[in-house]
Amino acid sequence: MTSLRRLALACLALLFATAASAEVVYDRGNSGEPETLDPHLVSTVQEANLMRELFEGLTAHDGRADVVPGVAERWEVSDDGRTWVFTLRPDARWSNGDPVTAEDFAFSLRRILDPSFAAKYANLLYPILNAEKVNKGEAPREALGVVARDARTLEIRLERPTPYFLELLTHQTTYPVHRASVERFGRDWLKPGRMVTNGAYRLAENLPNDHIRLEKNPFFHAASEVAIDVVNYVPLEDRGAALRRFQTGEIQSYDDVPAEQIAFIRRTLGDQLRIAPYVGVYYYAVNVRKAPFSDPRIRRALSMALDREFIADKVWAGTMLPAYGWVPPGFDGYAPVEASWRAMSQLEREDAASALLKQAGYGPGAKRLEVEIRYNSSENHQNTATAIADMWKAIGVSTRLINSDGKTHFAHLQNGGDFDVARAAWIADYRDPQNFLFLGLSDNVGFNYPGWKSPPYDALVKASDDIADPAARLATLGKAEAILVDEQPMIPILFYASKALVSHRLKGWEDNVMDIHPTRYLRLEP
Repeated sequence: MTSLRRLALACLALLFATAASAEVVYDRGNSGEPETLDPHLVSTVQEANLMRELFEGLTAHDGRADVVPGVAERWEVSDDGRTWVFTLRPDARWSNGDPVTAEDFAFSLRRILDPSFAAKYANLLYPILNAEKVNKGEAPREALGVVARDARTLEIRLERPTPYFLELLTHQTTYPVHRASVERFGRDWLKPGRMVTNGAYRLAENLPNDHIRLEKNPFFHAASEVAIDVVNYVPLEDRGAALRRFQTGEIQSYDDVPAEQIAFIRRTLGDQLRIAPYVGVYYYAVNVRKAPFSDPRIRRALSMALDREFIADKVWAGTMLPAYGWVPPGFDGYAPVEASWRAMSQLEREDAASALLKQAGYGPGAKRLEVEIRYNSSENHQNTATAIADMWKAIGVSTRLINSDGKTHFAHLQNGGDFDVARAAWIADYRDPQNFLFLGLSDNVGFNYPGWKSPPYDALVKASDDIADPAARLATLGKAEAILVDEQPMIPILFYASKALVSHRLKGWEDNVMDIHPTRYLRLEP
């Protein structure tokens, strides 16, 4: 090999090495393993984090969780609030270079609402004209109120004016999928090398229980503004292990913390611990489909026995708030409902709970109530379940704990698996009380884990959809919440605050009530 050729090869190697070293890589801890990467099938916060990176809807959330234009550059709405016309940006592209069209959105909305697809989140889209009928097989997909007028113009007609519609369009249920890839590869369209996306990032690797590598999408309309080239999502359900990896610099952020170590974290990490208000409820679902949990007296007793202040202050180290109602605070104009026994002392509640159990045939001189608590693995959930088991012991209840990883746990609940009491949570998809109350609807088979049915409740929630006056609408939702809080099919325990570890190297992280932090708005410094 000539000296000149050696020199040329050396220069070329140096060029590639320099380019590689310039690549900005963000290792991002995620508190769970995704069950799927299909935006129309995901259901957990951990999955939603990934969806925001890979896809973009007509509208999007920015780094402060404000609604901003996404694929749609502008929109118009009719005077009656029922017809929306969206104009797509001319530079919207899929990660393979294909243009994103209005028909992509029409196809995708018909896809998720197709009853054979069995998307658990489909009912979120019921504000769209005929969406419920299509999803229940009562109307053909073509009846859906979505029309691509041309390549860049999408019309969406609604059943009724929907105050939160623009924010709903930020949700993954409304994201477009690449029709050619879905139809060509079937389920394999989700694999690296085959998955075509339209967000700021594209899928490069998916190694279960290790990491998901996302690389910047060069065809994204705002690619020049995306400062991070690669984001590796690292699934870490063990909060303690995540903390250790954060301390060593192996990850630059993590979306939770081990609550029992809050004092240590505050002392050692200072402002790298971020705690902020968050619109979410931590609860236990009670399986009302089987005795004795079908008896509301049993459910009320179990709820009344919980010392929520202790759980919030001692188990969660003051990072959560006690919850006596279902809808979290923070919705303008809505008066949250609390349980009628809220003003009792804890001893009074325990006495009342014991009396309810006795009425239902349980307690001293009768049979002992036995309850199995299922929860998804994490120190925080384990400590909460252990504390609750002790509280229920005080009213004569025997408790057994069973845990599994998050993916298995929530798949079990969503698929109607058997349980007594199961840990769950709900984080707002959009800022409206309806987003919490729709969980209790009888026909919400995907997320009404208890299988609770209440015709009066259903009637109130659905009637609120047709009320134009905002105050009257919220008052109707409040009446529905009162039924839910009285019957306790879902026992609210805590209202959330977001808790995150954020490295000083990571810039652009904005605390917000939705706890949304898309990587496209972040920067990573050396």
